[in-house]
Amino acid sequence: MLQSISFIPNIKTMRQFILFLTLSFSLNMKAQEIFRVPDGASSSISSFENPDGKKGAGGQTNKTAKGNAFERLKAGESKTLLNISGTGIIQRMWFTVRDRDPKTLRSMRFRIFWDGDVKPAVDVPFGDFFLANLGRTVTFQSALFSSPEGRSYNCIIPMPFRKGAKVVITNEGDSLQGLLFYDIDYVLLPSLPADAQYFHAYWTRQRSNLLKQDFEVLPKVKGKGRFLGMSVGVNVDKAYENTWWGEGEVKMYLDGDSKYPTINGTGTEDYVGTGWGLSAYSNWYQGCHLADKETKQYDFYRWHLPDAIYFMKDIRVVLQEIGGGDFQEVRELYQKGIPLDPISVDGRDGFARLYELPVTPKITDADFPKGWVNFYRVDDYTSVSYFYLNRTSSELPVLPPVKDRILSLR
Repeated sequence: MLQSISFIPNIKTMRQFILFLTLSFSLNMKAQEIFRVPDGASSSISSFENPDGKKGAGGQTNKTAKGNAFERLKAGESKTLLNISGTGIIQRMWFTVRDRDPKTLRSMRFRIFWDGDVKPAVDVPFGDFFLANLGRTVTFQSALFSSPEGRSYNCIIPMPFRKGAKVVITNEGDSLQGLLFYDIDYVLLPSLPADAQYFHAYWTRQRSNLLKQDFEVLPKVKGKGRFLGMSVGVNVDKAYENTWWGEGEVKMYLDGDSKYPTINGTGTEDYVGTGWGLSAYSNWYQGCHLADKETKQYDFYRWHLPDAIYFMKDIRVVLQEIGGGDFQEVRELYQKGIPLDPISVDGRDGFARLYELPVTPKITDADFPKGWVNFYRVDDYTSVSYFYLNRTSSELPVLPPVKDRILSLR
């Protein structure tokens, strides 16, 4: 059974209404919560037909006959899609665009500001935010994001604010975005619980990491909050041929962890709820909505909704760049000069932790253990982290320039 996102633990005020919002996508919603109407609530939708969702002001163009359903976004142009004052919650966002090629999706910058803060809490490429991490929009359905037919972008993460909310999209590319449609659904409220936190998202990419250096999905963030999960795109380096790329473990350093993390996974496909490789699938809380063995591209996600990840002081999340393959194929790659470093072998004589041996053997040694070899490698990783924080912004780095974001896109 699905469970709620519950971004507000220990709710003490407006209990029924907040519970309704946070359970709106769950199958275990109680029937009586649907017909409750809280005092002082006001619902609206911001779109080009009624920017900011002003009361009684929708659809005024073309004598009300669908006069402004979309707008164009010129190269270098920004459009403010929502800019409201007050207390409330963004409940849903929907977009569709005509030009959905990888460069365009990565070039559009998507920002969300809370309570008048000048630094955005969300500052990510548009396509990546909506799980098109590699610029390929595919059909999928999950608890937080969806694309019903691979032509739209939907998000139903509740995003509370106390003083105001602002959403801006900018075309940092060099071509016109011909058709941009959107809805941002929100509700204004008299108040929010004291422990309601602010939604954040962070984008990063590592094209050419150092061997044995983990991919940092989320740099250290200070504050109190909840890690909602991540979406990750991998352009597998074809130099590694048919070896498997996804043996890396997800590690979460919580509340002062330094050398060793509190949360440590067992492998990449394990983290997204499957095993023995990755094929295309989409579930509520985990999925791999793109698994292209020809282009060697993978796009996957994991939402920590039934398994909440709370942090009280700080959090840092990494993903190891580790793969695996049969001894013979790994040795041939090593002999070709492909960057790799064996770390363990599962073979006839058991499991060998190579780094714990008195002398770490080379894979070209005659007595190197035979079997399945796990090894450090380097691939092209992109990710978006989603989390709540008790601050309207963080010290995380700003979004890199568009020229760096679109470099070597496939």
